[in-house]
Amino acid sequence: MEICLIYKNSLHILIIFEKLPLMKLTLQLLLLIPFLGLASCSNQVKARQPVSYRFDHGRTAMIKNGIAYAPRGAPAPVKRAIAAGNRLQNKPYKWGGGHARFNDSGYDCSGTVSYVLREAGLQKGCLTSKGYFDYGKKGDGKWITIYVRNGHVFMTVAGLRLDTGGSGGRTGPRWKTATRPGRGHVMRHPRGL
Repeated sequence: MEICLIYKNSLHILIIFEKLPLMKLTLQLLLLIPFLGLASCSNQVKARQPVSYRFDHGRTAMIKNGIAYAPRGAPAPVKRAIAAGNRLQNKPYKWGGGHARFNDSGYDCSGTVSYVLREAGLQKGCLTSKGYFDYGKKGDGKWITIYVRNGHVFMTVAGLRLDTGGSGGRTGPRWKTATRPGRGHVMRHPRGL
């Protein structure tokens, strides 16, 4: 006879098995499954709609010849974020770019988002794409939204997408007006924005 002690909700459950190793293993795995998902994205707000840009005077950024212009009534951090994104427009994609050096010759996705948020006064240091799962508050922001999934992150600032991926042909950080699928991403935003 074999005795196995399993902890669940601070209660001790004694399970007695007699020569049934396969059943024992199966039962142990079944009892552990609810605990394995605790660190997942289940408490995140998932993007269900495509990320689309539509100019709305006074509410969204305007883009002209690749340069974004903040709405007049936008909060100062949003205006700083747009100015920072504009400075990155001719930079190429560079894996790891923006992490080792603040002002780099190129930027990857998380280096781009980190640069913009730092310049806007909304972040200290640099995060990897995975680090944005815990950034700020969950859900869609009023002015800035960060879209994150395993291996990629991009953002919208005043409705305009800043991304190193998606359609558009050129690589590197660019303002993009083309629609990008949101599915598979979770949304985060800076507190208050």
